[in-house]
Amino acid sequence: MSTHAKRERLLLANLLETAGPDAPTLCEGWTTRDLAAHVVVRERRPDAAGGILIKQLAPRLDRVMAEYTDKPYEELIQLIRTGPPRFSPFSLKPVDEMSNIIEFYVHAEDVRRAQPDWSPRELDPVFQDALWSRLERTARLMGRGVPTGLVLRRPDGQTAVAQRGTPVVTVTGEPSELVLFSYGRQSAAKVDLDGDENAIAKLHEAKQLGI
Repeated sequence: MSTHAKRERLLLANLLETAGPDAPTLCEGWTTRDLAAHVVVRERRPDAAGGILIKQLAPRLDRVMAEYTDKPYEELIQLIRTGPPRFSPFSLKPVDEMSNIIEFYVHAEDVRRAQPDWSPRELDPVFQDALWSRLERTARLMGRGVPTGLVLRRPDGQTAVAQRGTPVVTVTGEPSELVLFSYGRQSAAKVDLDGDENAIAKLHEAKQLGI
């Protein structure tokens, strides 16, 4: 596993363990037990994980999720820590980096920021750049269906266009915060929004950008 993805994986496992199985998360309707089951199913049950994106497969995903949610919580955490089995594409370092660096960062923050006493983490510049690189590649996908023009901007001025159109809303923040915003955690993301007030209101109504 890549350094960043492995670090975020282990952090997520530790946060889930500390929080216990019934703590809230930023994933609407999910407790920490639900979130842990989701992570395990995504990596270990490709026959069901397709339901995350494909509506026709959702019933199977629901059944498998229920099966894993019923497993002992400690077992789920251990499965997250040990990582995917050898036959999983996620066991390949390039796939791990591409698919899991954001996945585990977002879910770690789902646990952290659902607590009333949370505070932003200090992330090193290399990790911020890695998050930005991934976000740049997926910005158009994340911005599909957004009802306004949307530009993501780092404090240093680097930008990624998520959706072309007018009026334009510019969202400024560190890459880590822009990732959270783009993945539907708008209320918890530390970003600044600049643009037409009506456009900003419409953007806030979009629970998740793209995926």
